[in-house]
Amino acid sequence: MNFEELLRDNPCSCGMTHRCSIKHVIIESGAVKKVGSLLGGYGHVLLVADTNTYATCGKEVEAQIGEKLESVHVYQRDGLLIPNEEAIEEMRARLTEETDLIVGIGSGVIQDLCKCVSFQEKLPYHIIATAPSMDGYASVGAAMIIGGMKVTYSAHVPEAIVADCDVLKDAPMDLIKSGYGDILGKYSCLNDWKLARVVRGEYFCQYVYDLTFDMLVKTKDLGPKLLARDPEAIQVLMEALVGVGVAMALVGNSRPASGSEHHLSHFFEITGIVDDTPYFMHGTDVVYSSVYTEKLREELLKLDAPKPNTVPSREIWEENIRRVYSSVSDGVIALQDKLGWYNEDRFPAYRDNWQEIKAILAEAPSSDEMVGYLESIELDIGEFRKLYGDKKVEDALKFAKDLKDRYTVLWMYYDLMVH
Repeated sequence: MNFEELLRDNPCSCGMTHRCSIKHVIIESGAVKKVGSLLGGYGHVLLVADTNTYATCGKEVEAQIGEKLESVHVYQRDGLLIPNEEAIEEMRARLTEETDLIVGIGSGVIQDLCKCVSFQEKLPYHIIATAPSMDGYASVGAAMIIGGMKVTYSAHVPEAIVADCDVLKDAPMDLIKSGYGDILGKYSCLNDWKLARVVRGEYFCQYVYDLTFDMLVKTKDLGPKLLARDPEAIQVLMEALVGVGVAMALVGNSRPASGSEHHLSHFFEITGIVDDTPYFMHGTDVVYSSVYTEKLREELLKLDAPKPNTVPSREIWEENIRRVYSSVSDGVIALQDKLGWYNEDRFPAYRDNWQEIKAILAEAPSSDEMVGYLESIELDIGEFRKLYGDKKVEDALKFAKDLKDRYTVLWMYYDLMVH
């Protein structure tokens, strides 16, 4: 992929001039050896990692930074590192008045922490990728857990992304599967983006849509090669993950990469943290969830015409939100009260545009096709139901939409089919 061309200012027919302020993207074998060449002008670098990511290439990165290395912060955790208030304060405590650059070694959580703290402190940051596990490397969003809630803050992109394919191919297979799943989830979110344009008149960019879809097409059949840790397949996957992040930066939000499938994933993560129950890795949850968002589309396609639905009362809805989200339910209720979407009448948009809506719904792959992609990389959809159970999946399909301020097929399903 030609990132140099992709990162140029691009006046677009959508009315925007797309910009992404990332200066360097290096995805190749031996990329870590180029870290030092990117540090011109910086003299006081805070290096951040966790125990696992530091072990992949920490010493080599330290050698590349050399005398510009101010300090190293390695997060020590027995279990998962959570990007919460505590982790933020740990990193901030290592900054000095002279720190002029943060360099992170890691993937999802380390990336989000470096992005969040560097933005708060008005510092640039570089990320040294250790796994092709998620699409947030190049995005402006920092997905944090604040007050127990999943909150995506608009922050800034890294100045440099360095991804050494010799490191990436040796990442735990669960992380590689997660990255593949995150890309496959774009079938669902891109479909949601089109639905939002028709139903709510939301901004839509065909150029960014096509850019994201092209990366999805290049990646979708790579399952067997990724299982074999084929270097070329790993590079294509990583380029797609970074490219999707750039697509988000180009439109200034996560619309090209996150929809109903991500809302389900966030639901399982948040309720897992609150209830202290297990949940899958982000991208794995995304691709499992996308099977079920496709099932919703298939159900909606069976309707010859939309009919007004009798929806639960406010009292019943709030009772369910408190049951499902327990200690973080106040935040969920406050968000929906602020949005006012439960008081919005979307039925005229469904009625007047039903044939166009059905055509959009039909563009997405079937749930059986999605299961086929899962099987190609040895992911078993049965494990999804086994871990969460029928009731939790049913709750997710009804109430995951309440976590976010984004219209998706989950709202259409609620408006037309949920009783």
